[in-house]
Amino acid sequence: MGRGAKWAIGIGVVALLLFLLLVSPYNSLVNLDEQVNQAKSNIEVTLQRRLDLIPNLVETVKGYASHERETLEGVTKARQQVAAAPTLEGKMAANQGLTSALGRLMVVVERYPDLKANQNFRALQDQLEGTENRIAVARTRYNQAILAYNTAIRRFPTLILARLLGYTPKQGFAATPEAQTAPKVKF
Repeated sequence: MGRGAKWAIGIGVVALLLFLLLVSPYNSLVNLDEQVNQAKSNIEVTLQRRLDLIPNLVETVKGYASHERETLEGVTKARQQVAAAPTLEGKMAANQGLTSALGRLMVVVERYPDLKANQNFRALQDQLEGTENRIAVARTRYNQAILAYNTAIRRFPTLILARLLGYTPKQGFAATPEAQTAPKVKF
């Protein structure tokens, strides 16, 4: 075997090693990016579940509290704003208004003991409460997926590949400014 053939084999081995060193980080980046996308989809699915429950809740309350029209319309309008938001970030921002409107609805419910005792209403309220918990869990998982992704694109040697392929940091969800203040409870 000649000197040129040995060089060609050496260069081939080095090229193969470089290729193998790049395949694993690339696959990891793709996997982490897909986990972020899946976590984002899970939030959207959970928000949709919440939106689907609200009309039933409003209709149940309407039967008992027909003169509370303004509150019921506020919930319906806030729900429509969440549904119309084109991005997850927009949906989460509109979701704050919906949470506020639902809070006002629950104040109305307190005025109607028969409604609070109604099995249909209680079942809907339980489902909505469970959905609120699911939203919180989905947001946490989304933030965890983003943490893993952002960490990976900043680690060496993956950061070189990430920059070459255009992988950029993603933004997670943070608490709203309103969440920094504890609610005041008066009896």
